[in-house]
Amino acid sequence: MTDAIEKTILLDAPVERVWRAVTDAREFGTWFRVALEGPFVPGRSVAGQITYPGYEHHRLVATVETMEEPRYFAFRWEPEPDTAGGGGGDPATLVEFTLAPEGTGTRLTLRESGFDALPAHKRDEALRRNDGGWDIQMQNIADHLSGSSAAPRA
Repeated sequence: MTDAIEKTILLDAPVERVWRAVTDAREFGTWFRVALEGPFVPGRSVAGQITYPGYEHHRLVATVETMEEPRYFAFRWEPEPDTAGGGGGDPATLVEFTLAPEGTGTRLTLRESGFDALPAHKRDEALRRNDGGWDIQMQNIADHLSGSSAAPRA
């Protein structure tokens, strides 16, 4: 069993632009498909309704750990929130975005860790589901930054 998911993508946008897409709650919500109810602020939680078709009954709750502009953003969330808007009571995983300039673009690395702390009967499913979800989200941010008219993937 592994404890973490890691994804890397080269984005055709400067670091400052990618930083805004990742840390501005409204812009994050556009490509991630969540209607966040406030900004990302270190030490504070922000919640929002998922807007992916079929997942609208879920709420995302994220607690911002760190914002080191323009290179590192991290928050904690429950990888399997309940549908009532609260947490499912499981330990939170840590989601980290690391940005590095590469040529005229940005290498974005996403890492989600802490799956080993989940109850044994939930670990494999949470890891599998989030691994696939992050594949979709990495393509969504790339499409968003390229100005693609394609709707974010569900």
